Amino acid sequence: MRKLLDRLERFGRLAENSALVILLGTMIGVSVFQIINRQLLDGAFSLTWADELVKIIVLWLAMVGSVAACRDNKHIRIDLISHVLSGPVVAWSKVVVDLFAAAVCAMIGWQAWRLVREERSWGDTVFSDVPLWLLHAIVPLAFVLISYQFLVRVLRLIIRIFGPDEAERAS
Repeated sequence: MRKLLDRLERFGRLAENSALVILLGTMIGVSVFQIINRQLLDGAFSLTWADELVKIIVLWLAMVGSVAACRDNKHIRIDLISHVLSGPVVAWSKVVVDLFAAAVCAMIGWQAWRLVREERSWGDTVFSDVPLWLLHAIVPLAFVLISYQFLVRVLRLIIRIFGPDEAERAS
């Protein structure tokens, strides 16, 4: 089970990091080109879609970055229990908190998906013919992936709680 979780985590990390690099590089490239075009070339190249593309990329960066932050356990966490208590109580409290966070993120993902489905019926487009709902679909996807990250963390915690301790592994 641990090997499967490790393999899934490595794949997720590679996909997230690749997406972040591509998105950030594209955003910087388009933004720099827009600045050069406006300041040095007097707007010689009319890229009416560039500003909208940067806005969409910011949304995607925020969502993919949120998934990566959760993956690395760098998200906002109110963590009083682990400073006051120790041992199995802390481990089980983390299980409960992460299960709750997974459920909340899954519900937000579901509601975001419902909004995207509704947006699909509106027929709004960007860049002439790209459906806007398709670009906004990153929101429910990101929340589902965040929920997945929390569930993986819960599985790891449970394996650690019920797994053999250090003394048993040494013998």
